Amino acid sequence: MNILEQINLNETPQHIAIIMDGNGRWAQKQGQDRLFGHNIGVESVREALKGAQEIGVKYLTLYAFSTENWNRPRAEVEGLMDLLIRTIAKEVDELNESNVVISTIGETSGLPDSAQKELQDAYDRTKDNTGVNLILALNYSSKWEILEAVKKIAANVKDGNMSVDDIGYETIDLNLNTKDIPDPELLIRTSGEHRVSNFLLWQIAYAELHFTEVLWPDFKREDLYKAVLDYQSRERRFGMTSAQITK
Repeated sequence: MNILEQINLNETPQHIAIIMDGNGRWAQKQGQDRLFGHNIGVESVREALKGAQEIGVKYLTLYAFSTENWNRPRAEVEGLMDLLIRTIAKEVDELNESNVVISTIGETSGLPDSAQKELQDAYDRTKDNTGVNLILALNYSSKWEILEAVKKIAANVKDGNMSVDDIGYETIDLNLNTKDIPDPELLIRTSGEHRVSNFLLWQIAYAELHFTEVLWPDFKREDLYKAVLDYQSRERRFGMTSAQITK
């Protein structure tokens, strides 16, 4: 039995989030510059998406560019922005034919105009599709997202649209970038690092975390399947006991 056949398709996570890490280290091992690793990493995005499609995942969120990534060397940042533009323009037709929705979270207004244009065009062309929702986290920071939500809620209280006593968990949910997206059940991080790096901090409160030593350019759909099998082997109790879950 191959690894795909071992997955229980009735218990596939609806939403998987991935921190794609290790492009630079992979490139350095090949004696190449970091941008080479980012370019090769695009194929791993294709692999993860195909794997998600095969097992019925509805939402796949990829941490593509954080607000902290602006601090990287200028040449790398410019190269990443160029790669983003070229990749979206090249892939959108095939993604549309595959029934994929392309959307984003993050402060995309801070991206170059050309990147914003390609992303908006990709969304407009795919928004009515019904397959996997491929969500790109771009210029994204979870602390920024939560701060913006708090500001919106505070403004509503100040304007008399709600009271402090009206504020609950759902209030915050509805003011996040992900308000129309279910929380991830599974978070994958590649490259052997064991941290979540300011990614979906509110949303992953009850997500299962899977860390793999695989560097992102080496990530294949089989690695996605391994993470899902790991997820399916765990007991998700949400604060309850095992006895309560099995009743």
